[in-house]
Amino acid sequence: MHHSQINSEVRRSIADGTVLPAHPLALDADRKLDIAHQRALTRYYIDAGAGGLAVGVHTTQFAIRDVGLYRPVLELAAETASGWTKRPLALVAGLAGPTRQAIAEAETARGIGYHAGLLSLAAMKSASEDEIIAHCEAVAREIPLVGFYLQPAVGGVALSANFWRRFAEIDNVIAIKIAPFNRYRTLDVLRGVHAAGALDRIALYTGNDDHILLDLTLPFDLRDGSGTTRVYFKGGLLGHWSVWTKAAIAQFERCKAARHNDTIPADLLALDARVTDCNSAFFDVAHNFHGCIAGCHEVLRRQGLMRGIWCLDPSEGLSPGQLEEIDRVYHAHADLSDDDFVAANLHKWLA
Repeated sequence: MHHSQINSEVRRSIADGTVLPAHPLALDADRKLDIAHQRALTRYYIDAGAGGLAVGVHTTQFAIRDVGLYRPVLELAAETASGWTKRPLALVAGLAGPTRQAIAEAETARGIGYHAGLLSLAAMKSASEDEIIAHCEAVAREIPLVGFYLQPAVGGVALSANFWRRFAEIDNVIAIKIAPFNRYRTLDVLRGVHAAGALDRIALYTGNDDHILLDLTLPFDLRDGSGTTRVYFKGGLLGHWSVWTKAAIAQFERCKAARHNDTIPADLLALDARVTDCNSAFFDVAHNFHGCIAGCHEVLRRQGLMRGIWCLDPSEGLSPGQLEEIDRVYHAHADLSDDDFVAANLHKWLA
């Protein structure tokens, strides 16, 4: 499947930039799929105004592959979305593992109707750059790719600007989620895409949950012998946006509106730090992100969108002191939540 075959409205939405929440996994007390709450999450993101969904990604838990849930979870999200709205939505499937596995997952996702695959390279840690590029090229023959620079703290691989140049030269790459949580490595991706001459084809999406609003607002000037090219992040594909999504979309629209103004409002710049403060609690920065999935679950549990914070791995949960940190940011930044929106609609999402 080539990106030219994607529904034109969906392709334009990805290219122009949109909000793509990283879809969590709702489980019951027996750590089995909770279908009612999983559907409710999908409906929540759609009604909040998200431009699409990223399913089978880190926030969905990579372990779904080990318990036979990869296909069922992708199917459930796609079926729920198509039955809930006629609005075109970008469906992005997480792809992981060595080449054979990633290709099989790409085939599965394409067959279900997903438009692109977010390719994790965590399984390629011991591979050379040439081997990783060959891996990406093989998967790109099956489905359009969204590149993924995952931060090393949660299993990512450090990658050079030259790697990102070579990756951007793959014709079936349509976007890159840049999430190294590192300014230097973020610039490496931008430089690589620019060097490949691929900025017109590849949309830059922030995954830097520690710097969301500034990534979405500030210009980046890339300079070479021919002059200066100014680029912007077009959208976001974020685990942080799996919670308080309605409010996050309003923030995204403010960032888009401010991009081309000579003066960016100080309140918008200051809001970046407030969002980062919330993320520090939800993502468990104090414990090197150990509780990042459970932290997001806790916010959704409080809203009634999940029944509990269970993860597939019983050892995954909130870290010591994380609950208190979530309490703190919940009170300090209550205006950034969308609790009222969820409360008003939860009954229909769970119906």
